[in-house]
Amino acid sequence: MDVRRTSVVKLAVSDEQRDALHRTADQYLYCANRTADYCWSEATYTECKTNKREVRDTLYSELREETELQAQLVQAAIRRAVEAIKGVVERWKKGQRVSCPTFTAETMDYDARSATISRNRVSLATVEGRVEPSFVLPAESPTPYERYVLSEDYEFRESTLRYDEATDEFYLNISTRRTDGDDAEGPADTEHPDQTVLGIDLGVNNLAVSSTGTFWQGDDYDHWCREFEKRRGEMQQRGTQAAHNALLRLGKREEAWRTQYIHTIANELVSEAVEHDCDVIAFEELSDIRERLPHAKWHHVWAFRRLFEYVSYKAPEQDISVEKVEPNHTSQRCSRTDCGFTHEDNRQGEQFECQKCGYEVNADYNAGKNIGVRYARKRTHKLRSSPTSGGGDALVDVRVNGGIVNGKSHQSIAGD
Repeated sequence: MDVRRTSVVKLAVSDEQRDALHRTADQYLYCANRTADYCWSEATYTECKTNKREVRDTLYSELREETELQAQLVQAAIRRAVEAIKGVVERWKKGQRVSCPTFTAETMDYDARSATISRNRVSLATVEGRVEPSFVLPAESPTPYERYVLSEDYEFRESTLRYDEATDEFYLNISTRRTDGDDAEGPADTEHPDQTVLGIDLGVNNLAVSSTGTFWQGDDYDHWCREFEKRRGEMQQRGTQAAHNALLRLGKREEAWRTQYIHTIANELVSEAVEHDCDVIAFEELSDIRERLPHAKWHHVWAFRRLFEYVSYKAPEQDISVEKVEPNHTSQRCSRTDCGFTHEDNRQGEQFECQKCGYEVNADYNAGKNIGVRYARKRTHKLRSSPTSGGGDALVDVRVNGGIVNGKSHQSIAGD
């Protein structure tokens, strides 16, 4: 069985290393955006280029000449762009609105050749040669880094270097794999035979609602976004150089505030999962979020994507995985375990009332439970047997307010 684990490690970088990593990221993003532009077609998705080998054969030599990147980083940037184009093409085929992907976040993909991991540090390829920042590890033990990266049972596969602008820190997401087969040494992995999932619904009135009934409301976020927008409008009307400079400073303050705000929610969301002993946090797929939430403004969509991104690298530090599920009908389906009736009339604004069983609850909370249930029911037939389940599949439970719902039997274990 193929078992994958991701460990997130903070890096201690010197000023020289920091400059080298930033320069490398700039050239990496240049390669990714150049590739995306080459692959993209405004006319039709059939003209978009999605064959990695053909794209690499065309662009690789040019990008090597135009940058100082090591060969593996150029190839990684090309792969990232082509994968993004493939995702856009799939959405385009479904009739969704799409545009050419643009890469702005400072993240780089490293393989075993461009990143070499030792016990307390990592050697990373940059445009200025190798740099070797050390790891900043928490005091408590064992950490996911110790359990997986340092374990002889897991092998290093790849890593993603990520720069967090809000904290001015670099982090390394280290992916490891353990393969258990007929010729594998040691017993099969049984660390997580059963799983408990925390479902998360994203919305406008409530930025996030968990299946445990915790609400992260959007009132304060919306208020300050409106205030910043009002101040920008006032400065733009002045038209002076001083107003222009003030506008630039305001933009930086706004971005820093929004980033820190979403970081706080992400931390609280991961803490919610830890408090309720959850192994998985399940989000809805965000690819068509604008169509599903037509009243969402740009800062809402920005918040949704950043929240998923931040939780995705914070959760593995607590040995919690982050997954996506299809969002269709999660707001219209009754989350009662003995019902499940789906109808568009079930949801009226912020309130949910099942037209079949009469179940009444906050609509976003109902959707959060449905997201958790959808992941649980999807996974039960894919996970291997639990030694204690007595059946052929491992159990995946949904953590709800006051108890759990079992994703395999779909029977209520505790009150909804």
